[in-house]
Amino acid sequence: MRKSGILSYQLLKKAVQDGIVRSDAPFSEGQFQPASLDLRLGPKAYRLVSSFLPENKKVIERLHMPDIYGSDLVMYEIDITQGGILEKGHVYLIPLKEELNLPRDIKGRANPKSTTGRLDIFARVITDSNPRFDDIAPGYRGRLFVEVMPRSFTIRVKEGLSLVQIRLVKGSSEVSDNRLKTLHRDVKILYDHRLRPSRDIRFSKGIFMSVDLSGEKKDGIIGYKTKKNSHVVDLTRIGYYNIEDFWEPIYRNSRGTLILEPEEFYILSSKERIRIPPQYAAEMVAYEAGSGELRTHYAGFFDPGFGYGRDGEVKGTKAVMEVRAHDVPFMVSDGQTFCKLLFERLVEIPQKVYGPKIGSSYQYQGITLSKHFKNP
Repeated sequence: MRKSGILSYQLLKKAVQDGIVRSDAPFSEGQFQPASLDLRLGPKAYRLVSSFLPENKKVIERLHMPDIYGSDLVMYEIDITQGGILEKGHVYLIPLKEELNLPRDIKGRANPKSTTGRLDIFARVITDSNPRFDDIAPGYRGRLFVEVMPRSFTIRVKEGLSLVQIRLVKGSSEVSDNRLKTLHRDVKILYDHRLRPSRDIRFSKGIFMSVDLSGEKKDGIIGYKTKKNSHVVDLTRIGYYNIEDFWEPIYRNSRGTLILEPEEFYILSSKERIRIPPQYAAEMVAYEAGSGELRTHYAGFFDPGFGYGRDGEVKGTKAVMEVRAHDVPFMVSDGQTFCKLLFERLVEIPQKVYGPKIGSSYQYQGITLSKHFKNP
């Protein structure tokens, strides 16, 4: 066992047993992922006037401070015990069922689940006395809240659903570029579109990945764009909705280019296939040209075993990219650099890894929408 790194499946279970993560509601086995813990929605949602950060106050105190904001942040409350509607374009705050009692040497980092990102649901965790979203300070003791803004679809949520997940990190977990180079040489962590180990890898505190605008499907579909008007997406319904009712397919062209329209939401995929060995985890971060025109991910956690399999039998899986352009139309080309994967060590190898054996949804994905839609 290493002295530092991300807490894996069995250590997350121990963290619950030790009271580091607490809840009045019993934890379910499905919450414990190879390198993260799913956080559940509580029974109540607050419709807010706007987003906010608590700074040096408790989150609940910030919700009712007219001397600071001019009026209460809360417009009204919604009971979601049996289900409730969150309208697109509106901001909501939902207290989570879990609370933290972190030791001084353990910090937390939250991220939307893959399914949340693929539905264009902007979700980020807020903690007391914290000027940042998603980053949870070492030694934090207190409640957890999630800010939710559906951007493309009005959604129906229910108490107990998970929109976000948390990683607990002890000490330093960063993997150096030299270690990544050795890892790729020894076990192969990146493959090209022909399933050959990649030779042209760019390392810079992680591995760069590019966008695929040529595609592998015979139908020519290289991605999807959300439709302007559609019905409610009930997040409790799996494999239920027809793709064409919510998404427009994007087809490849002879030039290998795509113009991203401002504030439209796209699902695209990487050209490369990535493998995450069991003793590591990864996180996708945006790669920007410097002017901020492009957001290239919403949900960024990659679990141990993604694209790898328990015994390394899978030759990589494409990364799905959730993309939104800002301000101006933005042209991208096939093979253009789009994102970067940061790798981190685990304290110890998880007793279960990502894959169909534990109900993982995206091990063999290509251009894959969220699990609420029927397979094409």
